Amino acid sequence: MASSPATNAAALTSLQEYYKNIFAGERSEIMDRLNAVKDRLSSIAQSHLLTFLSELRPNEAKSLISQIDSIDLSAVPDLVNDDVLNDAEYVIPQGIQPPIWYPRDPADSVRKYDAEKFRRIGEDLIRRGKVAVFCVAGGQGTRLGWDGPKGTYPATPIRGKSLFQLFAEQILNAKVKYNQRIPWYIMTSPMNHGSTVAFFNEHHFFGLDAADVRFFPQGVMPAFEKGTGRILLADRDRIAFSPDGHGGSLRALSRSGAIEDLRERGVEVISYVQVDNPHVRAIDPLFIGLHYAAEDSSGEMSSKMLPKTGPKEKLGNFCRTSDGRTMVIEYSDLPDELAEQRDERGELRFGAGSIAIHCLGVHFVERLNNSRSTIGLPWHRAEKVVPTIDLETGCVTKPSEPNAVKLEMFVFDALPLCESSIILESDRVEEFAPIKNLTGVDSAESSKELQIERHARWLESNEVEVARDETGKVGARIEISPLTAVEAGDLVGLELPERIEAGEDFVLPSSG
Repeated sequence: MASSPATNAAALTSLQEYYKNIFAGERSEIMDRLNAVKDRLSSIAQSHLLTFLSELRPNEAKSLISQIDSIDLSAVPDLVNDDVLNDAEYVIPQGIQPPIWYPRDPADSVRKYDAEKFRRIGEDLIRRGKVAVFCVAGGQGTRLGWDGPKGTYPATPIRGKSLFQLFAEQILNAKVKYNQRIPWYIMTSPMNHGSTVAFFNEHHFFGLDAADVRFFPQGVMPAFEKGTGRILLADRDRIAFSPDGHGGSLRALSRSGAIEDLRERGVEVISYVQVDNPHVRAIDPLFIGLHYAAEDSSGEMSSKMLPKTGPKEKLGNFCRTSDGRTMVIEYSDLPDELAEQRDERGELRFGAGSIAIHCLGVHFVERLNNSRSTIGLPWHRAEKVVPTIDLETGCVTKPSEPNAVKLEMFVFDALPLCESSIILESDRVEEFAPIKNLTGVDSAESSKELQIERHARWLESNEVEVARDETGKVGARIEISPLTAVEAGDLVGLELPERIEAGEDFVLPSSG
């Protein structure tokens, strides 16, 4: 039977003698690290992490010490008191109001603006090498029945191109169109980093220069035992870690050295996208131009939104604070009385849904990382089932009820830290076809239908007749490569058919 934490702490002196014998030439360094770890853990009531130390092989012991060293132990007591043991109810800020945004139609009477002017500004920034793409891709395809990183999932309706390939082809399209190399930063997770890099090597980076694609894993946070705040062990030599959330991407940009690389390249604007949405425009000149040059934008962080289909749609709600700052309130936190409010036109007052598409200023990410270790973003608490080792028996158990608290940051929580932030309305078919589930809402099935519908609209706007059934659903399968077009206007001047028949498979380009 394994010793208890108290017994283990008392036996550390003999353990140190034990490790003097097995670490040989590394004795001094390892002993110094062991002493430091012991003292630090004792000071924050986390000494149980060393419970099984005497049973570990040297390489396992070194790994455990390294894992402990990777945690900001000085922050643990506050995290435990403020976020782990405190399950406080979310409080809506006083005076919250609906947001203001740039409408999809620039001639909209509610807010007119010169879209062509801002598009030209965005295109100029791309041509001058001032724009990079940042893709958050730490997820696995488990919910899709796919054994591998989600970015490797075959997403398109005919050729089955992976999500990563679709992004690569967008970047290649922009590289040709603007005669400029566009760096692509991909945030993986510790779980899928190696397989993601291997996938790109296998596919020769889809024609991109490997020097322009940079991978780095996101940060992790330890899982804490619910009720006690003790950091959980997944095994005798392994702490139970989980990703620190998409908000951790801002911290990872700095810690990975990506920010320094962006600065060296002269990049000023980061286009932030998530890998599960094949319709996202990774390089949108209009959005980039508005973010960079609109009078009411600080150029720090901007967002795209969609009108929600209903008050309960699972999209975060853009809101405006009493001092005019933009923020997102999760759909589960917005009270029904606000979620269901309608304006004089019968539309939802709080109906601007967040779709995780942003522009970030490099200077803004730098400022956040220079402020505090947590970059000023709050931690969000979630109770989860986490397999953990029993400290008495040494056996790994999986509880039937949530036993752990996981903490993560959300990227949209950076919005209130901006001096000012703008929102651009988007079109659901054009830019939102997420693949989160295998079937149903936001699924591989619904995404393929939306991909077909978008490409049918592009063809119809270029005077191609597309067969539709009595409900308006496209009767053919259509797939247009981002190498050929990223918007309807890119098809102008191309040789297109007069009509696409029901049951037909139409692919553009027809080969490759």
